[in-house]
Parts: sequence; structure tokens; C-alpha cells
Amino acid sequence: MTGSVRSASLAVAVMSAVLLHGDVQASADGSRGGVGWSAIGAPAGMDELVGLVVRRLLLADEVAAAKLADGRPIDDPARERRLLDAVAAESARAGLPPEDGVRFFRAQIEAGKRVQRGLHARWRAHPELRPRRHADLATEIRPRLDRLTPRLLRLLKETAPVRASVGRCWAASAAARLDVEARTGLDRLHRDALDAALVPLCARSGRARQGMPGS
Repeated sequence: MTGSVRSASLAVAVMSAVLLHGDVQASADGSRGGVGWSAIGAPAGMDELVGLVVRRLLLADEVAAAKLADGRPIDDPARERRLLDAVAAESARAGLPPEDGVRFFRAQIEAGKRVQRGLHARWRAHPELRPRRHADLATEIRPRLDRLTPRLLRLLKETAPVRASVGRCWAASAAARLDVEARTGLDRLHRDALDAALVPLCARSGRARQGMPGS
């Protein structure tokens, strides 16, 4: 699908979702459902959240270059386990169900590895495309990834009211994605990874599944 056709399809999808799910209501001050909305119709927090997801995915390019140069495997179970443990603890401190934070970050990890695998395959098939320089994984790239973690969890918590309704969440995430894709011009590999990374956004939370108060 070309960029223009994809953007048009997303725009139609956003409008269809808003029409089908009437729980997105504009208030007198121009906000919707108590959450500030961006100019194209995505809640501001959702727009920022999807933007940070894309930023994390783009850092996967640097991870891929460093791992290929250093001969490291793409999968790093120990690092992944430490990250998910830290996410669970940080989620609890932020008032977010830990299982929601872990599910979301597990998707980010898998999406990042999808980018890495795709780039390694591309670079091996076309060595001339391989980056000539790379940043240090431990001292430069991972600290940048780690700085995104609390911000992503904060936004996951802030967008909970929007994400509580599957239809509303779907419309909001589609609008945010349309915006970020227009700004970044992602290629097919990164768009497919973004698909995977956004899957948990509109999933029912652990609290909602259990029927606990506040769901």
C-alpha cells in the first residue's frame, strides 16, 4: 500500500470509528471526554504515546547496527527480563496495573526485535547499506531506551480513560498513528513493527478483566 493510499485509508478508518462509537464527545472548551485532543482528532496523550513508541522503534535501528557490528545475538533474554521486572515495579508506583505495563513493554520488545531482524537481513543482502559507524550499545543506546520507559508508562496511565473503551481507543490510536506516520515517513518494516507495538493499547486492562472497582 502506498503512503497516500494508506493515509487515506487510516483517515477513513478514524472517521468511521468515531461515527460508530459515539462515546467520543466534544465539550464546550473543545476537549473530548476530559482529555485534550490534537488538531487531527487524537487525544494529546495518545498522540505523544504513539510518537514515543515510534521513537523507541527508530532506536532499534541503532541497536541493530551495534549488535551486528559486535556479533551479538538479537535476543537477549536476561536484558528483557530485567526490563520487564523494572516495568512491573515502575507501573505499580505509577498506579498502573503491572500486568498492563508488562504486556505493553513485551510488545515493544518484540516490535524492536522485528526491526532488528529485518535490518540484519537487509544489510546482509545489501552490505553497501550497512551503517559504517554505530553507537555503543551499553553506554549510549540503552540509556536512551531506558529514559523512554517512565515516560511511556506515564502516558499509558494518562490515556487509560480513552483506552477503557475499545472503540474510542481504536479511533484515537488510529488518528495518532496517522499523525506520526505523516511526520516520520516510516518504511514498511517500521510500519509493520508499529502495528505489533500498538496491539496492547486497546486491550482490556487486568483491572477491567477482573471486574475490579475503577474499571
